Amino acid sequence: MNTITDTNFNFPGQKSLYKGKVRAVYNINDNELVMVATDRLSAFDVVMPKGIPYKGQILNQIATKMMDATKDIVPNWLTATPDPNVAVGHLCEPFKVEMVIRGYMSGHAAREYKVGKRILCSVAMPEGMKENDKFPNPIITPATKAEMGDHDEDISRDDILKRGIVSEEDYVVLEDYTRKLFQRGTEIAASRGLILVDTKYEFGKTKDGKIVLIDEIHTPDSSRYFYADGYQERQEKGEAQKQLSKEFVRQWLIANDFQGLEGQTVPIMSDEYIQSVSDRYIELYENITGETFVKADVSNIEKRIEANVLAYLK
Repeated sequence: MNTITDTNFNFPGQKSLYKGKVRAVYNINDNELVMVATDRLSAFDVVMPKGIPYKGQILNQIATKMMDATKDIVPNWLTATPDPNVAVGHLCEPFKVEMVIRGYMSGHAAREYKVGKRILCSVAMPEGMKENDKFPNPIITPATKAEMGDHDEDISRDDILKRGIVSEEDYVVLEDYTRKLFQRGTEIAASRGLILVDTKYEFGKTKDGKIVLIDEIHTPDSSRYFYADGYQERQEKGEAQKQLSKEFVRQWLIANDFQGLEGQTVPIMSDEYIQSVSDRYIELYENITGETFVKADVSNIEKRIEANVLAYLK
């Protein structure tokens, strides 16, 4: 199973290389960024030891399609996609917060709710909710951007402003863009028979001070989806929702005594399990986009990416 889990290209005009949990970002001439989506899998802020076949291609292509479908309401950084795993766009200074927005009480919010918390990032969650119930209105619960190996942390709007992480003027724009994107994402999901449960957006500033959407959008790594069909019945019966997200990986890890906590060891993923995760990601792609997934040539992924990026940069 050929995968790409690390990259160390040296492109013409390359000024720096930043490696995130899943992506490698190359700064070209302090003007544009070449972002390579690897096949790394991150859960509970920990990168798993083995890559997932086609995962980078899937994330990159979903994000590209979704940026295209939202560029009329929110500007984004993207200018080209020279390779299935690569996005190229404007050099931006990223804001050091992730804008998390939740339409339903699931995942992290549900785990906090279960232990009795009713305030998340200074936002009140109503009493009497069940896991996966819809919030009366979507709530924004930001998180600080962690470096590789660290955990993202919940943070309130007040703390973001107090600590000077984002100016109030900019934060108003981030909130507005977040709500607009979530609304559009909800509409796109509904057209595919899906519910966009929660998601996160990242933003940056271009050289001329314009705030734009960066990184990924509405992918199974950054978002949680439910199947709309049967949602209400499952809620009424207290059954688990049928999910389209990497939550299935988190649940497998939890079942194998791993939640990224100190002293815990990442369980071994067999080749069969890794293949099943790859199959699920392909299913996610096809459900989210409504298109058949076309597998890229993976005989030599690094060589393919390098050739395509070099041809683009020329």
